[in-house]
Order: sequence, then structure tokens, then C-alpha cells
Amino acid sequence: MILSMSGVMILGVIVFLFFRKDGLKGSHATVTALFGFYLASTGIAPSIKAGGESLASLLGGIKF
Repeated sequence: MILSMSGVMILGVIVFLFFRKDGLKGSHATVTALFGFYLASTGIAPSIKAGGESLASLLGGIKF
């Protein structure tokens, strides 16, 4: 739950920055969000979730 919330917040900030700085149009952000919701209901969703969790654990294991 914490991982998915932080992922949503990070992606939200990225979309906001693109919207403000790089000229991302509101329609593009809306289409991307809808695509994400539809993709979450497909059979590939568990693979995407597993990949995200794997990436998060990889990044979490990096020691500075």
C-alpha cells in the first residue's frame, strides 16, 4: 500500500512538472490516466505490478 501510494505521488508530481514546464496538455494527461486505468484491468497488470515492486526493491537496496 505504501509503495503504490508513493508511486502514485511520484508519477503525479512528474505529470504536474511536465504540465507546467514542458507543455504537457491536459488532454494528454487525461488520456494517459485513462490508459492506466484500462491497463490495470487487463491480464498484464500483475506483471506490471511485479516489475514495479522489483524495481522498488532494487532501488531500496542501493547503499550510498
